[in-house]
Amino acid sequence: MSASPRSGATDELGPDESEPERGGPPDADRPAGHDGSDLLAALLDGMDAALCAFDADGVVTHWNREAERILGWTAAEAVGRRGLAGWAVRSADAEEVEGRLRAAMHAPGRQVHEFALLTKDGGRVLVRTQSAAVRGPDGRPAGLYCAFSEVHTQIDLERSIALSEALFQDASWGVVLVDADLRPAVVNAHAARAFGTGRTAVLGRPLGELLSEGVEELESALTHVLAEGTPPALADIRVSVRTPEGDRRRCWRSGFVRLASPLAEEPVPLGVAWLFADVTEAKQAEQEASLLRFRSNQLHRAARAASECEDPVEAAAVHLDFALAGFADHALIDRVASGRAAPSGDQAAPVRLVRVAAAPADGSGLLTGRSGLPVRYAEGHPALQCVDRAGSVRATAGAVPPARARAWAEAHQWPADTVHALCTVLRSRGRTLGVVTFLRGSARSPFARPDAVYAESVAAHIAAALDLAALRRDKSP
Repeated sequence: MSASPRSGATDELGPDESEPERGGPPDADRPAGHDGSDLLAALLDGMDAALCAFDADGVVTHWNREAERILGWTAAEAVGRRGLAGWAVRSADAEEVEGRLRAAMHAPGRQVHEFALLTKDGGRVLVRTQSAAVRGPDGRPAGLYCAFSEVHTQIDLERSIALSEALFQDASWGVVLVDADLRPAVVNAHAARAFGTGRTAVLGRPLGELLSEGVEELESALTHVLAEGTPPALADIRVSVRTPEGDRRRCWRSGFVRLASPLAEEPVPLGVAWLFADVTEAKQAEQEASLLRFRSNQLHRAARAASECEDPVEAAAVHLDFALAGFADHALIDRVASGRAAPSGDQAAPVRLVRVAAAPADGSGLLTGRSGLPVRYAEGHPALQCVDRAGSVRATAGAVPPARARAWAEAHQWPADTVHALCTVLRSRGRTLGVVTFLRGSARSPFARPDAVYAESVAAHIAAALDLAALRRDKSP
């Protein structure tokens, strides 16, 4: 059954048509029995929207296949009925519904309404309609057409559009649509700020021009998503963003979604939607919290191990061994030779420091506590400054060639691979007992303020052990 009736159609020639010459060939471009109504029916049936039409008397003249799919009424059952009452609309609602439709016949433009229609099996479907008048040759209304769709389908479409607009306008995380060539095709405002540039300046550029580090990892992830589909979990990708002020190290928690055309029978990849949030500060906080837990655990373990040592100096060395883990490469304990520091301002009695312990086991040939001889620290040495100030002192060789760094370490009486140093005073009951020095090589970063806080905690435990040793010596006959 066609989507529209063929009433009035005829194969006879009309008054304005001329008969072909006798004996001439028939019109090859127009098959017998074919007229415009067939083409119109085919066009209506091919539409994605449901469509019906009424003449001036309210009789249904057209009913396409999408209308049949939604309501279940075929074109044969719908065409020719007057109005919708009793079959496509409940009788109680018919007056209101048909009144809205008739109003559209005399109103300019399209009218949009929502109301419930009945399906053939008695169900109700909420639809959104767009209705407009159909004008005759004289310009007067000759009928109206009504296109409709299920409201949830329209709402889903509107939500999809609203979501897209929100992602690219107001989202608090970065959204980048990357094409099949791994180049940004669309970016939102948040992503543009993350790249340190404008939204249009990012488009079409290779990712290597935007990032100095992390490009290989990011492009590998995008290529995998294009080939295999959306991954099951988020990934933290560390990158360095190129900016006029220099590279900025960031950590972006990223999710990827493969995009494919919904219009093709076979999925055609359109690219990848890359969504990311900057979690740099959060990751730093996590690392700092984890480091703090580890260091607190090390202090606790060291205290338990040291409590089993009969020799207080051995207990101090145990604290040193536990403190080194993940913190420094070497550690030294130097005790004030006289048991306490010289009075402030007394230049006649310079401070002398004797090596008590070294960790790991000192194989550098430097003096140890067994010799009883003071370490030859030059004037202004960080360890001597630490005693003089009764506080922590940090020192570093800086970014210098290895030979100069080695000479700097040897001049300070430290192992040759030392590049960074942290000296912390050992104090107990108001007295300065010595210095603990932590040393790092070039593979580690310089000591920072949090490191000094941890070193002071370790020094407090070591100072208590050394003070106990000093008390034992003072009480011995």
